[in-house]
Amino acid sequence: MNRIKDKINELNNLIDELKTIISLNMSEYKNDLKTKAACERYFERIVECITDICFLIIKYKKLDIPEDDKQAYDILYKNKLLTKDLCVNLKEAKGMRNILAHEYGKVDDELV
Repeated sequence: MNRIKDKINELNNLIDELKTIISLNMSEYKNDLKTKAACERYFERIVECITDICFLIIKYKKLDIPEDDKQAYDILYKNKLLTKDLCVNLKEAKGMRNILAHEYGKVDDELV
């Protein structure tokens, strides 16, 4: 349980750090490569942290072992630990994280 609390603290710290660098003006954001890179990296780390929390909850609750990250969200939804909307949003965030991390294509700055 302490590992889950530690990960939640880490998540909160990452979100707080991201808030300090977010530009409110989209055109400024699009032209500031350092801010874009920092926001993208924080987004990746936030999604990874959330996924770690999901796996820790699954282990703690002794639920089915997921084959991948997205299945972990499904398992938590199936066990009423996530809402359907949150499950869908986490899957979309994981997909965006993969695009950012593996440079699959052009990133839509407004989605980040």
